[in-house]
Amino acid sequence: MIFLDTSAIYPLTDQNDTDHEEAHRIFGRIVEERTPLLTHNYVVVEAMALIQRRLGLAAAIHFENSTRNFEMVWVDQEIHREAVLRWAKGRRTLSFVDALSFTVMKRHQTDTAFAFDSDFVAAGFNVLTAAPRR
Repeated sequence: MIFLDTSAIYPLTDQNDTDHEEAHRIFGRIVEERTPLLTHNYVVVEAMALIQRRLGLAAAIHFENSTRNFEMVWVDQEIHREAVLRWAKGRRTLSFVDALSFTVMKRHQTDTAFAFDSDFVAAGFNVLTAAPRR
């Protein structure tokens, strides 16, 4: 199972993003290998907002429709509180959504993320991208 982050979702959606080709190459390999993708509803909300703001409502709706292909963790109060504790102990620049992602990954014993976000590497996870940048 591979965790799917907003930092990979956006370049998959935006053909003009500098990481678009690499994101599609990696995504194609994930699909070909039939590796399940895991994410959570906070990532979906974050990605939808980013896509809508930059690419428009139709692109955001198209992405939301694709989420049925992922294993979705719906964040409840317990997961949220655990992520708050992780976030509060973290670096000043760590986003809450990333802290929540790390919590979900730990709970699901997933050590690999499809992400272009260096915070995943800093937290000790493997990433499928050549060089996380964001």
